[in-house]
Amino acid sequence: MDILVTALAPAFAAGFALQQLLEILDPLIDKIAKDWKKLFLALVSLAFGLLLAFGAGIRVLVHFGYNRIDTWDAIITALIVSAGTEGINSIMKYLGYAKENQKEGDAA
Repeated sequence: MDILVTALAPAFAAGFALQQLLEILDPLIDKIAKDWKKLFLALVSLAFGLLLAFGAGIRVLVHFGYNRIDTWDAIITALIVSAGTEGINSIMKYLGYAKENQKEGDAA
């Protein structure tokens, strides 16, 4: 589990950086195009995620046993990063639940 947390740290850091970028852009977009703000910020998030997944080589699925580093891994990583820290937090919660279930199964 600790190895997995360490492996997902770059994606978590990228999600955190993305949230900070959106915090900076939010008031600016309010003034420019309030009606399009949600769509614009979502597209910026996705573009940031794709840039990091394809450009920096950040991958998430490979740490879950998906052995092929390909386009699908990059797209899913981009979507997770585009969710900000919430995306990685969801994965970490799932892993915590899985670990607890495994402990309960081992104890029985």
